[in-house]
Amino acid sequence: MKLTNDVKKYIDKSVLCWLATVSSEGIPNVSPKEVFQYYGNDKIIIANIASPQSKKNIKYNENVCVSFIDILIQKGFQLKGKARVIDKMSTEFEEMKTILLKITNGDFPFSTIFEVTAISVKPIIAPKYILYPETTEKEQVKSAKQAYGFNE
Repeated sequence: MKLTNDVKKYIDKSVLCWLATVSSEGIPNVSPKEVFQYYGNDKIIIANIASPQSKKNIKYNENVCVSFIDILIQKGFQLKGKARVIDKMSTEFEEMKTILLKITNGDFPFSTIFEVTAISVKPIIAPKYILYPETTEKEQVKSAKQAYGFNE
């Protein structure tokens, strides 16, 4: 499934994404990832900085879920897809690594990358937008800043 410009915009605005995987025992695992970017029209790449469980789970079960939101606007996307582990021996590793190094500035080494090909994408929005449809993004940002203790 193609990642729209709106999805790509939220990837660019999001500080973290959450990668959900499942172990061979059927136990779910969700872990935050700081270094991620869209790749091509239908993929997200995520640097594996310190995620041995995610790597192990993906090798067992390629089905994953990735979620990301703009924490102030409280909108984003959930992407379900198929993941694979890209290692240094893979032909596409260097190209992907170059993209991800722009985020890390080389400060966080990684030797594998998780590549997630999107199968489905759906929006995530804070319940306030549904319960109070007149809510604007500007009002939501102000409310979130107050809730999180950010100074204006």
